[in-house]
Amino acid sequence: MVAGNRRHRSLRHPSVHQLRLLLVVAEELHFGRAASRMFISQPALSQQIRALEERLGVSLIERGGGVVRLTPAGRAVAEESRAVINKLDRLLQVADSHAGAVTGKVRVGSLGAEAAMPHASAVLAQLRDHHPHLEVEVRTLGFVQQFDFLVNGEVDAAFLRGPLPSGFQSCRLATESRVVCLAAADPLACEETLTLAQLADRMVVDMPREVPRTWWDHLTVNPRPDGTRVRFGPLVRDTEAMVLAVLQRQAITFLPASARRLYPRPGLVYVDVPELGESVSFLAWLPANRDLPAVRALRAAAHSAQQKQEE
Repeated sequence: MVAGNRRHRSLRHPSVHQLRLLLVVAEELHFGRAASRMFISQPALSQQIRALEERLGVSLIERGGGVVRLTPAGRAVAEESRAVINKLDRLLQVADSHAGAVTGKVRVGSLGAEAAMPHASAVLAQLRDHHPHLEVEVRTLGFVQQFDFLVNGEVDAAFLRGPLPSGFQSCRLATESRVVCLAAADPLACEETLTLAQLADRMVVDMPREVPRTWWDHLTVNPRPDGTRVRFGPLVRDTEAMVLAVLQRQAITFLPASARRLYPRPGLVYVDVPELGESVSFLAWLPANRDLPAVRALRAAAHSAQQKQEE
């Protein structure tokens, strides 16, 4: 008996197409316009509405005198139909997102505080929105680790500052000016802008030998435009050690302008140096990892975040 009742109820279930047709008729209150909107003939539309009424066992439309009206039942069914269709559309969206969703884990490196920068945060937010079941692990990298961890597979991709060594692929994320970091007691710290010539006698922090020399020479403008070589001082392995060396007046260093916000310290001053040029942020990965599902999802998130920024 129960099975028979279930079968009887299932025979009354309207099709989604019929519910959509009812909604269009309810909006147009005209069978000709409704049929045109749904790209079917008027007789076919009328037949489908009658079939819907038969399935539900209730009159939905009043016809007569060239006027189309919804019955009280028709208004109630149309309202419920809209809710059903909205829920179904949502169901399809969820299914689509999971069909293309990436699961597992992606390890993303971050040179110092790069992952906290707005452009990197936007990429990670985009990734999490589109792939909620993908575990994202962010690892802070020092100057030596930033390239080594990509090469040896410790991270799948990384937020880095250019110039990047050959052999990496990348997506450019943001650009900003560069500044010199000085101890507040330095006589030049009171200047609004400085030139490289004014900084010529200052020692600059240095990188360990494992860091590509071309990378650090580019960032320190070594040699300088007049051909003189930079005098390098203490070795540092991360940004915290770098600013500490400046605080102790062992050397100066050059950083992206965002260091004013990311590394504010009592006793430190950041001054603009137009000759330093721009600092460019990248999302980088190895060509061999390019089409791994997690890296492909991360690359897509980076491009999507870029497009939103440009809008």
